[in-house]
Amino acid sequence: MGGITVLLVDDHLVVRSGLRALLATQPDMDVVAEASSGEEALQLVRSHAPAVVVMDLAMGPGMDGIEAIRQIRNLGTGQSVLVFTTYDSDADIVRAVDSGAMGYLLKDAAPEEIFAAIRGAVQGRSVMSPPVASRLFQQMRNPDEVLTPREAELLSLLTEGLSNRELGRRLFISEATVKTHLAHIYAKLGVDTRAAAIATAIRREGMR
Repeated sequence: MGGITVLLVDDHLVVRSGLRALLATQPDMDVVAEASSGEEALQLVRSHAPAVVVMDLAMGPGMDGIEAIRQIRNLGTGQSVLVFTTYDSDADIVRAVDSGAMGYLLKDAAPEEIFAAIRGAVQGRSVMSPPVASRLFQQMRNPDEVLTPREAELLSLLTEGLSNRELGRRLFISEATVKTHLAHIYAKLGVDTRAAAIATAIRREGMR
């Protein structure tokens, strides 16, 4: 038995079989279970408590990879989740990282990259495929692009001088949800105040 227990989550049997065979070449890795859906992944995380979950984003009907990552993190059982997918859009990367993924690998990653990512995840290190890392660094340089559509909408409304209660009414959400969105916006834009966020929004509009 290897030292690092792994759960493979992918709705394609061929992909899972290939990964299992690949990881079997490493004496310190042991695939303890396989899942073909997000729901099954949650059950197996509870029953097998793997150290690392290697997760595809797109699966059949039901829970997708993003929601599965979020729910696994909410279990609080300490699993590190690595995304292993063909999807490399900015939105997919940001959603996966926001949901709690420790790393993001594309399916054309070299075996050494996959091994390094799994070992790194156990040690609390984040490992990204080079194209993914490049995208994330670009987004760090352009933080506005990281905002979700709802956050971008809220940021735009801030320029109208609306209170949190008025923002909530306009967007049909609670005042508490408005505060949560604002906290995320401030963190993503690297600002501390509403005024600074508004200044960023105005600058953002001016650049369009």
